[in-house]
Amino acid sequence: MTVEAPSELLRVRDLVKHFPIKKGTLVQRQVAAVHAVDGVSFDVRAGETLGLVGESGCGKSTLGRCVLRLHTLTSGTVEFEGTDISRLERSQLRPVRRQMQMVFQDPYASLNPRKRIGQVIGDPLRIHKMGDKAAIKRRVQELLEVVGLNPEHVNRFPHEFSGGQRQRIGVARALALNPRLIVADEPVSALDVSIQAQVVNLLDDLQDEFHLTYVFIAHDLSVVRHVSDRIAVMYLGKIVEIAPAEELYRRPVHPYTEALLSAIPIPDPELAERRERIVLQGDVPSPVDPPSGCRFHPRCRYATEICSREEPPLVPHGSDGRLDHVAACHHPLNVGGRHSDPVAGEVADGGGQTAGAAQP
Repeated sequence: MTVEAPSELLRVRDLVKHFPIKKGTLVQRQVAAVHAVDGVSFDVRAGETLGLVGESGCGKSTLGRCVLRLHTLTSGTVEFEGTDISRLERSQLRPVRRQMQMVFQDPYASLNPRKRIGQVIGDPLRIHKMGDKAAIKRRVQELLEVVGLNPEHVNRFPHEFSGGQRQRIGVARALALNPRLIVADEPVSALDVSIQAQVVNLLDDLQDEFHLTYVFIAHDLSVVRHVSDRIAVMYLGKIVEIAPAEELYRRPVHPYTEALLSAIPIPDPELAERRERIVLQGDVPSPVDPPSGCRFHPRCRYATEICSREEPPLVPHGSDGRLDHVAACHHPLNVGGRHSDPVAGEVADGGGQTAGAAQP
């Protein structure tokens, strides 16, 4: 989890991905679009882990697939090691994809049930012509040992393994080509709680051993805190806050981040009883017709008129003048004497007066 170098491995700028909604029997025409990702920008430095969190349907997985060009971008740019890969053709992408791999969410659906795991892990090596048959077999056995599986099980089928073992096979496949960047799309959400820690620790150990860079997508904030150097919070297709992990948990600036953190279980019953659980009102707006202004304003208890009228930009809100904590909010928390009270659930200004929270 230690940053190896300050250089930026991945640069994403104004990334947009809309999925068209079409109607018609003989001639289909587009009538609307799902705004899955809508103008997202961030950087990932070599050797670090960027956690990407948000509730289901906010566009996290779509963003991860766009970064790897598994989806065609509607607009925006993705730069990997200084090279713009946004518009590369399939043949041009092949050498780049040796350096960028993905660990998928569902270990049951991501492995071909008709192939033995030796074939599953060896396929990337065969596609990229990385050695003869004997060399590929040796490499597959090495990878199985690296992820904690028995190399002698190379001829077994995926159904003969447990969920945690299948996810280890998915990790081994991602490591086959010695990539620099791995996008882990909720790699532990489909596993038993007792197995999740083992897979997370495995990813952490592999990062140190192979100098990997991760984009770690998850909705479990406790897991993200454990593995991430920085965390990006996403809501309805947009990133609303990016900060170093400990800074985000200690001093959230965006109200949505505050609500997410309030949902983390606390092992101390007395603290859990005193702390307010922030329950967001209403449902998540439709990505087909997102709200104007700040997309969180229909559910935000601090929202005012400007929130529905103007979209807030991502601007620095770091403590001590730091520029690595940015958030998009017209009424930022924990800034300039204005702080959120985790017990009372209200906001106090610098003069000690309580500011009323506008209900949606």
